[in-house]
Amino acid sequence: MTGNGLAQIALYFLVLTGLAVPLSAWMERIYAGRAGWLETVLGPLERGLYRLIGPAAGQAQDWRSYALAVLVFSGAGIVLLFVLQLAQAALPLNPQAQPAVPAALALNTAVSFVTNTNWQNYAGEATLGYAVQMLGLTVQNFLSAATGLAVMLALFRGFTQRESATLGNFWVDLVRSVLYLLLPLALGFALVLVACGVVQSFAPYVQATLLQPLADADGHTLGSQTIALGPVASQLAIKHLGTNGGGFFNANAAHPFENPTPLTDFLLVLAQTVIPAASVLLFGRLLGDRRQGRALLAGMLLVLALAALAGYAAESAGNPRLAALGVDQAGTDASPGGNLEGKEVRFGLARSALFAATTTATSTGAVDAMHDSFTPLGGLVPLALMQCSETILGGVGAGMYGMLVYAIVAVFVAGLMVGRTPEYLGKKIEPFEMKMAAIVVLLMPALVLLPVAAGAIDAGVTATLSNPGAHGFSELLYAYTSMANNNGSAFGGLNGNTAFHNLAGALVMLLGRFGTIVPVLAIAGSLAARKIVPPGAGTLPTHTPLFIGFLLGTVIVVGALTFFPVLALGPIVEHLQLWAQ
Repeated sequence: MTGNGLAQIALYFLVLTGLAVPLSAWMERIYAGRAGWLETVLGPLERGLYRLIGPAAGQAQDWRSYALAVLVFSGAGIVLLFVLQLAQAALPLNPQAQPAVPAALALNTAVSFVTNTNWQNYAGEATLGYAVQMLGLTVQNFLSAATGLAVMLALFRGFTQRESATLGNFWVDLVRSVLYLLLPLALGFALVLVACGVVQSFAPYVQATLLQPLADADGHTLGSQTIALGPVASQLAIKHLGTNGGGFFNANAAHPFENPTPLTDFLLVLAQTVIPAASVLLFGRLLGDRRQGRALLAGMLLVLALAALAGYAAESAGNPRLAALGVDQAGTDASPGGNLEGKEVRFGLARSALFAATTTATSTGAVDAMHDSFTPLGGLVPLALMQCSETILGGVGAGMYGMLVYAIVAVFVAGLMVGRTPEYLGKKIEPFEMKMAAIVVLLMPALVLLPVAAGAIDAGVTATLSNPGAHGFSELLYAYTSMANNNGSAFGGLNGNTAFHNLAGALVMLLGRFGTIVPVLAIAGSLAARKIVPPGAGTLPTHTPLFIGFLLGTVIVVGALTFFPVLALGPIVEHLQLWAQ
């Protein structure tokens, strides 16, 4: 590791914290109905959308009605995006005449983008036209992120309201999240990206004549190269701000048209973490106790920093097999050294490790380096962050409500240890909340381990892996860990466009998203109906380092106990094999 690399990582955390504070204040104003001058501009559009939605937009909803609205809205989104892909050949803005997407792949993609997973079993520039990219994928990038924010707000109200039967209104939360938070941020960020060199065009792909013809794998002479273009910046902005991650190009943020410079890379890393970080601080603001938000954010950032440094250290250590061949992997003034396979030299090791950590700590899933080429321990870092249930910042909205479920588990365990009825933020935690929390905690491991076990013994599935042995197993494990956590990043060595992966993956993504949302809303509804109990002498303080350490320990121990056996079969044994003499 170098001083320059460590300074880049430190600068990121400093800037992120500085941005999260004012953004949390703006989010508080948005959801309190005080968006100021922006309401003057967008208010007519907001009211028009409520009229379009109908009477449902003006009714307070209990948790069942709120959950039903989420499911109906998301189900309609899946159907519309599925049909849009099937009709692609007849749509305008398709200069490359891309054909209709095959049904199984279209279903997987529709589910993927509506669930905020953005897993891609296709190459974007070779599969989708501009209309589907914009009207389908980009629109869902906004709506799926706004859905996560709405569910988060409902859970926040569960803690702040007293003896209430309702949790607000999903449609209002959705519309305000899009109009006053995501849309302005995405518009401004897209303009910045265009100014930094990111492509934004409706022109057809360009045929560039090669100065020196090349031969392809079949021996045919190639005299030109197709250079893909498209409306990239507009999709890229919300892709990162909404922790979506689905790239316009197959290479995602490693592609120079998506991420041309170290500056754009730094901005993308900030964008994919700033709303999740601000959401944690928003929680403290809405509670009227900012210490709660600050303590949670400090704990999350500590884990994220340790993960980024661990990944950086693993990649800086290099590959002993390459060293044995005489490859110099030492760092110098002209080279960062270490394992540069699969990384863009314009970013280097530190930025690649930071990007990998932040994209998997959140549910973004974008990549600026190929995780398949990381060292075994370097690849273990993003795997472990996802296996913490995306609670270390996590996705927009989803990370915060996931962490609060773990907080309920933590105070329940603490209550058992001291013989007191558990309570969190003035609300007693009773059997119903623990049953719902148990569903949330146990569902994700089941969605990972069951398809991995089925796939590992199926010759047809193992044939989709590009590597044998432990590394191939890591590719399969990573894929379903990513889909179950609605992350979307991939190791890069798995051929996912098969019937098994398309259909099994779609089911895993659906259950990973909505199998969590419904229990979370049930918890919110149950807590909202309760009184707030004043703190007493025996109340466990939840803003102290002791509780935050206990909470993070709960998250890590649950993940470690669940996934250590499969990690031992994948990256851990691969590391031992790599360094064996």
